[in-house]
Amino acid sequence: MRRAALVLLGAAMLLSAGCSRDEGSEAQPGTADAAASAAHEKAVRAAVTATLRGSARIDGNISMGGRGETHSLAVRGRFDLAGDTGRLSVDLPGGAVGHVDEVFAGGTVYLRGVPGAAGGWAAIGRDAAEAHYLLRAPVNDPAHTLRQVAAMRYVSKVGEEKIKGIPAVHYRGALDYSTITRRMSQETRTKVAQMQESLGGTLPVHADAWIDGQQRLIRARLSFENAGIEVSNTLSLSDPGTPVKATAPARGSVVRTSAVSGILLG
Repeated sequence: MRRAALVLLGAAMLLSAGCSRDEGSEAQPGTADAAASAAHEKAVRAAVTATLRGSARIDGNISMGGRGETHSLAVRGRFDLAGDTGRLSVDLPGGAVGHVDEVFAGGTVYLRGVPGAAGGWAAIGRDAAEAHYLLRAPVNDPAHTLRQVAAMRYVSKVGEEKIKGIPAVHYRGALDYSTITRRMSQETRTKVAQMQESLGGTLPVHADAWIDGQQRLIRARLSFENAGIEVSNTLSLSDPGTPVKATAPARGSVVRTSAVSGILLG
């Protein structure tokens, strides 16, 4: 029942969210001073670049709400963003498939707990994995989300806040269609294009970035809201420089695949 509800929610998000145009939630490019926006965009890009040069503890939350239901996924682990290696665990309490382990190593993502792996690990090239849901990263790859945030436009400075006690500057901007659909499966891309058309050519997708005093990104969020459907992908990064160990599983326990999908995998 829980899995069916998630599938229906995903379909509703992609197919019916465009039935109502919410002018208040759309980005308004003309409201921000162009020079200030350009400076803010530069600050966000620089923070993402700095973050991608190191390692961090990853705490992610994906929330999908609509039709009177809200479902949340948790993504936890440690990731060497500079070395492209990491270990993540993905959890959906109460889901038919409630837990998946992920290891990123040597340009490959190894997945344990997915159908078809016969109790072992499925393996897919990191660059071959695709996203099948709006605002999701392929196989929950944190670098993908960070690069999307770096591409935000019409950026404004929201103000200064504290994230888990750490002072940070909060910026907010909008994502364009090419950034939203980056690495997205063709089927999902087609549905998103239909939604964009029904909304008059604009998708109300916002990006938020919180940057600490060391000019590192410590939190990022992508969000969409329209016609009662709310989706958000929040990525928190802490413990910069944390050591990361990520070793590929034994070859005999690995099944290669060319595609993976499912609510836990993006």
